[in-house]
Formats: sequence, structure tokens, C-alpha cells
Amino acid sequence: MNAPLPVEVLKQHLIDPEICIRCNTCEETCPVDAITHDSNNYVVDPDICNGCMACVPPCPTGSIDNWRLVVRAQAYSVQDQLGWEELPKETSLPADADAAPAPAQAADAQAAAAMPAPAMVAGAAVPPWSAAHPYVNLYTHKTPITATVVGNYRVTGADTESDIHHIVLDFGEQPFPVLEGQSIGILPPGTDAQGRPHHARQYSLASPRDGERAGYNNLSLTVKRVTQDHGGAAAHGVCSNYLCDLARNDTVQVIGPFGHTFLMPNHPRANLIMICTGTGSAPMRAMTERSRRLIGTNEIGKLMLFFGARTERELPYFGPLMKLPRDFIDINLALSREAGQPKRYVQDLIRERAGQVRELLADRNTCIYVCGLKGMEVGVLDALREVMMQAGEDWSILHDVLRREGRLHFETY
Repeated sequence: MNAPLPVEVLKQHLIDPEICIRCNTCEETCPVDAITHDSNNYVVDPDICNGCMACVPPCPTGSIDNWRLVVRAQAYSVQDQLGWEELPKETSLPADADAAPAPAQAADAQAAAAMPAPAMVAGAAVPPWSAAHPYVNLYTHKTPITATVVGNYRVTGADTESDIHHIVLDFGEQPFPVLEGQSIGILPPGTDAQGRPHHARQYSLASPRDGERAGYNNLSLTVKRVTQDHGGAAAHGVCSNYLCDLARNDTVQVIGPFGHTFLMPNHPRANLIMICTGTGSAPMRAMTERSRRLIGTNEIGKLMLFFGARTERELPYFGPLMKLPRDFIDINLALSREAGQPKRYVQDLIRERAGQVRELLADRNTCIYVCGLKGMEVGVLDALREVMMQAGEDWSILHDVLRREGRLHFETY
């Protein structure tokens, strides 16, 4: 008659501030707006989160995948989380915490069920089955690794507004294993407006696993100098300008590596469809260079590239790209502002090459990678849908297969 009421237990979703690189992917992905941030941390509101997991697969670092069993009345508040520099240690639950759920929990379950279902994620949450094992989060904000600049070259025309640099970082004898498709974080020096050290900025690798120079412990990045925001107003990109201004022998603080899904297949004769714009060419360059180094080994499949830019002069790596053998890679350039030419975007070229795209999509060895601005996702998916519809095929079925088998990947920003 006088037994204590059962204690309500919550599996609370938390973000690890030591690993999080503040890329905003989780907040953009959350279908119920449970994630918010300030200048210090990204956090999850326990009163809103329904544990749908939509934010977990897209996170490049895995910082989002943290959970604590806590007494609901003692759940960590948003304000608590905003002040953290590290996750709290796990605490023991009361002895009666495993009792039957209280009525309030049933109400919570009903409320969660009534919340909108998460939108379907466009790409896969798993890597291709044959991808090599990635190492992630070897170095953090508290324990960064130092790399030395051994090269910094502009890879767009000097007369264009698009100032994109190819930057090579060397790690000497310090271990920093990476794979094509992974990314790293750069810690720019100085502090923000609140006097706190700048958070890391994320950049995709532009070099293959064995280094920018084969056999060396180095890697390369493709970095665009940011001087405007998305609305066209003047803006100074803290990290991009820092990187673009680096000189040979300067040192850089690096964290990571990040990424465990946007990875290159590792089995012989795998086909790649690569779709990118601007600096989204970085992972495509890494995969292409990895494949180029395997020419003659009978291990590479077909490579098809759709690459978008405003003009040839603003297309990174245009010169080296044009020197690649045509029987090695099928290159399709979409130029939207080239004088004397009609505007064309990557989705237009996908439609124009429908037959060849469809042939590759029919091969279970084909993986698709899309990297660039967020807005290109819808256009690319619509083009792939039309390609399949032209042949009377159901794109929704193939889309689900590609996602489930880790063969369709998006990395957009």
C-alpha cells in the first residue's frame, strides 16, 4: 500500500562538445527542432527530442551519438549543456529505476508517436560493403595534431572571383591515417567575438589514402576563400582566409579524421558516379586519384564525373582533369556562366547522359557520390528519378536499395 512510485527514467540524447565541430548538420536534420546552439555548444532539448535518430547518420564525427540514462526529473537542461566543455560522467540510477514505467512515460510515448516522422534521408547511413575501415576522432580540440604546410597553390584562374586553393599538409612521423571521402577539422588561431578559441572548420580530403604524394604522410585540401555570405553580403571566412594565406613551412592545428560512411568502395572493378560543384570536387579528386594509381592493376571499374562550375576558369583542377585519359574517366562539365554557351547544371548533364547513367545504375558494383551545396540534392535526385522513369523503372525502389546497400552518398553544406 505504501510502496514508492516508480522512478521515471529517460534515455537522454547528448552531444559530445569535445568532438563536435559545430557543422550544424544535426540541427538542419532534426525533424522536430530539438537541437539548438549558441556560440559555445550544440545541444539537445530533452523536452522535445523523441529519439528518432534522424540526426545520427549524417553527423561526420559521431559526436551526436551519445546517450545517458537519467532520472527524468534530473535531466540535463539546455542551459546545462550549453555550458559544458565535456560530457558529464555517467551516474548510477536509483534502485527502483527499473520499475514499471510511470503513467507520465506512457503519455510521453504517445506524444512522441504523434510527432512528425523524420524526412527520408537522401543518402545512405552506411558505407559501401567493401570500404576500408576508417579511423575517426584520433585527435580532438583538446589534443590536436600539428601539420606543416608543404604547398599552397591557387587552382582557379587568377582573374576570377573564385579564389580556390589546393593546400598540402604534412604530418611527418605522426600517425594520421585517412581514407578517400573522409574530412578533417582545422583549428584557426585566435578567438571569436566572445573571446573563446575558434571552433574547428571541416574540410574534405582532396588526396587518396597513401598521400598527396604517394608514399608520404601528407594530405591535401581544397579551400575556397570566403568573402561573401550566401546572400552576397561581405563576410570574412575566418578559417578559409587563414588557410588560403598560409605559406610553406607554416604549421596548422588539425583534429579528426572524420567520416565513416562517405567512403570509397574497396573491391575490384567498382564503378563510381561522382557529382559535384566547386570545392565539392575534393573527395572526387581523392577517389579519382586513388583509381588513377590503380591503372593497370585490373582493379578499377568505370568512373563517371559530373562537375559543375560557373566557368572553366572557376573550375578547380581544370588543367589536370583534362589530362586524364578519356578511357579512364568519363568527364561531363556543367558550366552555368560560360560566355557564348547555354547555362547547364549537373542535373542537366545527368539527363543528357541518361543511357550511360542507367547502365551504371543497373550494376550492383556502382556507387554514387554527391558533394557540393545543399541545394543540389533535390536537383540530382530529380534527375536520377527521370533517368529511371524513362526506362519504365521505379526510382523509389532503386533509391531505397542504394541507401540500404551504402551505394548513394551525399555530403552537402
